[in-house]
Amino acid sequence: MSRYQDILKKYWGYDHFRGIQQEIIESIGSGHDTLGLMPTGGGKSITFQVPALSMEGVCIVVTPLIALMKDQVQNLRQRGIKATAIYSGLTRQEIVIALENCILGDYKFLYVSPERLSTEIFQTKLRHMNVSFITVDEAHCISQWGYDFRPSYLKISELRTLLPNTPILALTATATPEVVQDIQQQLQFKEGKVFRMSFQRENLSYIVRTTEDKDRELLHILKKVNGSSIVYVRNRKGTKEVAKWLQQNGFTATFYHAGLANADKDIRQKEWQEDKIQVMVATNAFGMGIDKPDVRLVVHLQVPDSPEAYFQEAGRAGRDGERAYAVLLYQSSDRTKLLKHISEAFPEKEFLKNVYEHLAYYYQMAMGDGFMVTHEFNLEEFCVKFKHFPVHTYSALKLLTQAGYIEYTDEQENSSRIMFTVNRDELYRLNSLEEKSEELIRAILRNYGGVFADYVYIEEALLSRQTGLSAQEIYERLTGLTRIGILHYIPRKRTPYITYMQKRVEADKLFFSEDVYEKRKARLESRIKAMINYAESTTECRSKMLLQYFGEEANNHHCGHCDNCLGNKPAQSTDLEKAQQIILSTLEQKGKISLTHLHELGIEHDLLTQAISILNEEEIIRVQGMGIVKGE
Repeated sequence: MSRYQDILKKYWGYDHFRGIQQEIIESIGSGHDTLGLMPTGGGKSITFQVPALSMEGVCIVVTPLIALMKDQVQNLRQRGIKATAIYSGLTRQEIVIALENCILGDYKFLYVSPERLSTEIFQTKLRHMNVSFITVDEAHCISQWGYDFRPSYLKISELRTLLPNTPILALTATATPEVVQDIQQQLQFKEGKVFRMSFQRENLSYIVRTTEDKDRELLHILKKVNGSSIVYVRNRKGTKEVAKWLQQNGFTATFYHAGLANADKDIRQKEWQEDKIQVMVATNAFGMGIDKPDVRLVVHLQVPDSPEAYFQEAGRAGRDGERAYAVLLYQSSDRTKLLKHISEAFPEKEFLKNVYEHLAYYYQMAMGDGFMVTHEFNLEEFCVKFKHFPVHTYSALKLLTQAGYIEYTDEQENSSRIMFTVNRDELYRLNSLEEKSEELIRAILRNYGGVFADYVYIEEALLSRQTGLSAQEIYERLTGLTRIGILHYIPRKRTPYITYMQKRVEADKLFFSEDVYEKRKARLESRIKAMINYAESTTECRSKMLLQYFGEEANNHHCGHCDNCLGNKPAQSTDLEKAQQIILSTLEQKGKISLTHLHELGIEHDLLTQAISILNEEEIIRVQGMGIVKGE
């Protein structure tokens, strides 16, 4: 048994690696720059956590998601592995302590967001750190040709200057051949060690349902497929509306989007993961890093803008290897909406120049001023003042960011902060406070240290659970305690920021290169057309279409269980009727049949799948968890 297998067994309890895990581990463990392409559920975290434990020094993990950082740090600590993370919301003192502990060798993993890499404090401390290797998660974000390009990811290459001999492991679940090349180029790979895991998911049935009543169709599907589900919608308002609709129709459902407080996100995610909630209605902010293997169903109420996004989100179903369904609901107006998104995402260049000019008026900025100056930004107020549409303005800000003129940070969350303005002795001598206020102060002192010396970030939701006060009551009591001079409370707010990356120039001199505008627009157009083709196809195997999009040879591949395969490969009626009869007679005897038992009935796989699909469609049977039962 290799040292890597020893570590896997010791900390995770597994005897063997899966798929291409070991190849990636051996490559980065040997000091090679490495790119791993692993679909959702492929076990990406093992590929950097195992080799890091076998090497001296700390592994720096770059990831954009605070929730993912927290989850992985917690999971590692539960296994007895020392890990830490730095992210927005920590005080400067907490960041310094975490970085210095990494220098002293107290941690094996340091999780960090890409924005933190270029800060002076991080780069100063990094020079004294023994770094084993750097892991870049969601590596497609560094590619300007990827579907989710983020300029902050370009800062990762700065680490190459500071740590020229430290290897990089890049990991992603979605990348076309073009993006694969660009990732290596952007990260300055010294050699091209690329490992690909097949994107084929044999247990996942891809289905498109064309309907003009998506709400009713959603209810129909959820009634037929029991078990944990995710319903993806395009905007935040939709998450709340759909969750409410499902609750009114008897489902346990909640909603999730980027605008929720971190504590609310944690509570809802936990309830869903523990199966207290069946359906999570969410925007694309939900899913990355979510380790729930038994999701039976993922439904998209609207069509995503790219096959990459769809594949990643749909792939969160059936990670346990059991039968699961990825359903896309499609209607005639979706094609028009998708094509309209191209012009929304890429407004005319003249409009971009107008937005840039109006920003200068908004901030009263003179020509030649502004370099590296940061301002809070209110999109709604800006649009009202200058009579712009928010969607087009948002896109303009993103394009101005990609062109290097500004950096637009979308809704950076500043958590609530407090600091006591009386010392501890003075606080204890107070005897005129209401009982609830005293209870709230005790909860603060119990949960947060250093509140007499500096501002400390707090979570009102945690204090609410411990005191029984509502979030509004906590807000009112903390503002009341601020008014009488006991503490200073700065409420949480979500604030977008704009930083000028160059001095203000005349709008007519703005330049948008082909790479920033024309080529990116053409690629979005290509992705959207690929999604329309996927949704409107009635003959091609859906799994095959996705595999080919990602550059995987699939000429002879037919999954046999997507809606197109089932619709275009009808079995001989006598064989199909016989298969249905076997299923129904077995069900009559047992009341419920597990998936394992189904495969032991002696029916050929494709025939079995088709028979179950037809019986399920006709509501003669019902899929329930890991098996089937009689229909209602």
